[in-house]
Amino acid sequence: MPVNFFSGSPLNRLSWLRPSHHFLHALLESASTRWTVFKNGQPLIASKPGPKDRSLALLTTEDVRALLGPKPYFAQGERDGDLADHDVHVLEAARMRGPGIVFLGLQESDEGKSDALPSSDFSAKSDAASVVAKIKGTAYFSLDVSKVNEKELDEVLQTSDAARSGVSLTFIDGRQAMGYMDYYYAAVYAEARAQVDWNARNKVGVDVIRKEPLIDIPSHQFCAACGSPVYSMWAGWKLSCSSLLPWADNTGREPCPTGVGLHNQVHPRTDPVVIMAVVNEENDKVLLGRNRKWPGKFYSAMAGFVEPGEAFEDAVKRELWEEAGIRVWGIQYHSAQPWPFPSNLMVGFYAIADPDVPTRTDLDNELEGRYRYRPLLTYCSTD
Repeated sequence: MPVNFFSGSPLNRLSWLRPSHHFLHALLESASTRWTVFKNGQPLIASKPGPKDRSLALLTTEDVRALLGPKPYFAQGERDGDLADHDVHVLEAARMRGPGIVFLGLQESDEGKSDALPSSDFSAKSDAASVVAKIKGTAYFSLDVSKVNEKELDEVLQTSDAARSGVSLTFIDGRQAMGYMDYYYAAVYAEARAQVDWNARNKVGVDVIRKEPLIDIPSHQFCAACGSPVYSMWAGWKLSCSSLLPWADNTGREPCPTGVGLHNQVHPRTDPVVIMAVVNEENDKVLLGRNRKWPGKFYSAMAGFVEPGEAFEDAVKRELWEEAGIRVWGIQYHSAQPWPFPSNLMVGFYAIADPDVPTRTDLDNELEGRYRYRPLLTYCSTD
């Protein structure tokens, strides 16, 4: 069993096959393929008759097909229905129309003893469908329906196999949904949720790419080098500048710098956060803090984002000084936990401090204090 919830992913992510629309299209049509569905960051949950019988909804391709938009689903060309040539790198598994799709990976049966699936099996000359038919396992995709018409979405969900079997399908808050997942599906959900959020924040789509002047969209949906809109590649795992598209009109414009070398994509982001269990040398007390915005009497270990040019251990020392005014030593790594709200990696450490040295919260004023230099920040017994 994984050390932490959301970790220990059961999926072979097959990253080398993300550019292959031959592979993706064939896998998408497999009867064993399953889809996680999100709306405004909320996962679709399946509720069977019974007060506590809930789980992450896993739909078939036939269940969601009406929501996917027109074919091809990947390697979309300039016009609706166009399939990009296989040798155009900037259109590898590109998707510029329809709701956002992300290929998550393959859960292999027989303890990972499935075929290696080299990329040569899915070339333009190969029969991808026959290769995929031999795969033993379950492939997972995610689908973002945030912009799908409400009535259309409801009709599709109500006619799904799950709904017809008496299962109720509802979107709920992601943190609430954690309570309905085991370790296996929590890890699948963590990957899906983080990728759906990243794509939703960045993807513009072909309609905007065609328009001049550009409509008002947050700046992070544009190329950082030239300001052109970006679009999805590699089944939701990369973004590329639209000025590089074969049909882009770049008259009077300087070439985008991202068109040179290996810099023509934006990759999914993961923001590292250190979280610290600060104990005394006797190891029978732990330091907990309380954020000013938290309800009730909720306390937590201290945590903070890692900054550029900073090692994990340096971040531990800095955050504990900024938040609690304490100096620590004996820093040791414990374990890490993906935290998909939206894209954090919690990196856990132990550290030692002297509980007789007063704490203080007046440096960054993030934690709650009863009085100046006399904060509501205490060492608590581990018992």
